[in-house]
Amino acid sequence: MELYAGMDLHSRNTYVGILDGKLKRVFKKRVANDLGLILNTLEPFRCDLRGIVVESTYNWYWLVDGLMDAGYNNLHLANPSAIKQYEGLKYTDDRHDAFFLAHLLALGILPEGYIYPKKDRPVRDLLRKRSFLVKQRTENIHSLQSMIERHRARRLNGSEIKKLHIEDLEGIFQEEYVVLAAQANNGTIKFLSEQIQEIEKAVKGVVKLKKPFELLMTVPGIGEILALTIMLEVGDIHRFPTVGDFTSYSRCAPTDRLSNGKSKGKGNRKNGNRYLGWAFVEACTFARRFYPKFQSYYQRKAAKTHKFVATKAICNKLARICYYVMRDQVSFREEALFC
Repeated sequence: MELYAGMDLHSRNTYVGILDGKLKRVFKKRVANDLGLILNTLEPFRCDLRGIVVESTYNWYWLVDGLMDAGYNNLHLANPSAIKQYEGLKYTDDRHDAFFLAHLLALGILPEGYIYPKKDRPVRDLLRKRSFLVKQRTENIHSLQSMIERHRARRLNGSEIKKLHIEDLEGIFQEEYVVLAAQANNGTIKFLSEQIQEIEKAVKGVVKLKKPFELLMTVPGIGEILALTIMLEVGDIHRFPTVGDFTSYSRCAPTDRLSNGKSKGKGNRKNGNRYLGWAFVEACTFARRFYPKFQSYYQRKAAKTHKFVATKAICNKLARICYYVMRDQVSFREEALFC
């Protein structure tokens, strides 16, 4: 007998639904999120299971790794953002969702996510933590910039803000509580900078750029850390058949829906890898700051549209060129970017 299991994973429990080859429901049960209990639940069906599908939620690591360690190699990770159920349904629940996943798997039409190799996940997640800290530092830099502009009508750039010390703040502000607020930003910026440097040091000590990704550093705006981030988020570049697949996954593709020249809304802007999207925005920021051609292109595009549109346009160009750099292992060519 051929069986297919769907697992609707939640924070505290998992609903297991099993179908046979004729799509008949043969088993259903809600199980607490305990690997031993889940393995015991599946054990009677082990020999007949042709596939197990787990919904890709924020907490799938422990379940997928545990099942694979237990010998369930016919494992699939469902991509929920690509799964669309019939909108006429009036009622759905966890039982329905679990069987629906098993149903898609049995029919061979399951939209699958990528099961990133377990051994590489910790370093990738450490770099994800770095991006989180960088965003927090940027927020504090902007907050301190706003305070200085509001109280003293002075404009300091990010580099100047990061160099400020407590005594500098006491010279900029006279009011006691304003100084205290500025010191809170300043202290947070320095603490986050130290943590970011520690993470970068640790990552560089354990992972090096692989050959297909070394040439990423020839692309303007991409240094060693961003190249490592892209490498660890991409994994195998050949899992993206076309450049459009890669730019879409990187959140660098347009999401407009047009009909007869008129806007009919937006697509799912959050579908894809937000860490790759962030990496290309960072690369765009450095590229337009230090490379004249990027700067002039950005200014022309921003004047015609909007600065956010201009940023996304450069991100799209960088993502496209990075795809070919990684896939074909060739160096960056400026004429290919602005042709």
